[in-house]
Amino acid sequence: MLNSTRKSSFFKFYVLTVALILPLSFAQAQDSQSIAPHSPMHENAMAGHELRFLSRYLNLTDAQKTQIKQLLVNEKSSMEPLMQQERQGHLQMTQLIQSGSFDETKAQTIAASLSQTTAQSMVQRAKVDAEIFQLLTPEQKTKMTQLTAEREQRFAQHLQRQQQSDQPQTPND
Repeated sequence: MLNSTRKSSFFKFYVLTVALILPLSFAQAQDSQSIAPHSPMHENAMAGHELRFLSRYLNLTDAQKTQIKQLLVNEKSSMEPLMQQERQGHLQMTQLIQSGSFDETKAQTIAASLSQTTAQSMVQRAKVDAEIFQLLTPEQKTKMTQLTAEREQRFAQHLQRQQQSDQPQTPND
């Protein structure tokens, strides 16, 4: 039962994520000048941004920067097929939405496939993050752990505010 509930929750989360991302996909498809979210240019920019952030925030040594950069380069080659599968799934969902005859079974099949690919991407990314974490000094690990806790707290507060704003307002009598 728990596994079924977990799958259902993950599926709902994924469908919501797709619902939020698809409008952005349409906008980007209209703008040929924009960089696609999972294009090599975007991925390189994101990896560079991540390395610069870690370098500044954690005061990385040159050796750590080199090792982390190599991990990010290696990650790119293993993530590219997953990103391609995600792009293909989003394209299939977009085509289904725009086809004029929505097939819920087909949508669930596409969403399930995307869900599986997303899970693989998350695991691969967690593996690289763990490898990066192991390169840090004890002080850097402490600082990174604190940053992660702060980020989680901000996200929880964001969700709480969002839930409160979704509550129906009752007029004051």
